[in-house]
Amino acid sequence: MKSEQPEKTRYSDAELQEFKEIILEKVRGAREELNALASSLSNPNLNGTDDTAGTYKTLEDGSATLEKEQINQLAARQKKFIEQLEAALVRIENKTYGVCRETGKLIQKERLRAVPHTTLSMEAKLKQY
Repeated sequence: MKSEQPEKTRYSDAELQEFKEIILEKVRGAREELNALASSLSNPNLNGTDDTAGTYKTLEDGSATLEKEQINQLAARQKKFIEQLEAALVRIENKTYGVCRETGKLIQKERLRAVPHTTLSMEAKLKQY
């Protein structure tokens, strides 16, 4: 008789450590990007329009406003990404990382390496559509 190994219900501490390193690296990169976005917001465009006609200044002001809104959106998205990565680190500490919140099964390692903050397996993600 062949004894079947029970299905794995969580990743080992060594595997969790590997994911933790991936996530910490992503958090570092995301924070650097967020800092770059924040500094671009605090340093307005140095190519001033003081020497151009009033009409162009108005157009540039509108363009600058749009650009600021886009940077703010990118910064907000980056903050959310950092929060999701930090939540993944908490799941690693709790040893619940990599478990699909819908199916309760382990999320494939390949998916976790690509999207380390995910809480859904591909099976569950595809059911959402």
